Amino acid sequence: MVIQICIGSACHLRGSYDVIEKMKALIAADNLEDKITLKASFCLGRCGEFVTVKADGEFIEGVNVTTIEKIYNETLKPRVLKG
Repeated sequence: MVIQICIGSACHLRGSYDVIEKMKALIAADNLEDKITLKASFCLGRCGEFVTVKADGEFIEGVNVTTIEKIYNETLKPRVLKG
């Protein structure tokens, strides 16, 4: 799985760097570094009230530093493990 996290101006102000650091820690804790590629990307075209994230080309809604762990555990990790 390839996960892109926007680091453009709007997402940066919404905490994208904190989201990236949290995602790195979650991926490492589950030893999924070989199955998940995490990429920082400039504007993904969905500037809004949350950090813009795409997983294998699909936008993931509602991401910020307080929601990323739940989104990772309930949405992203199961997709990876399902393979």
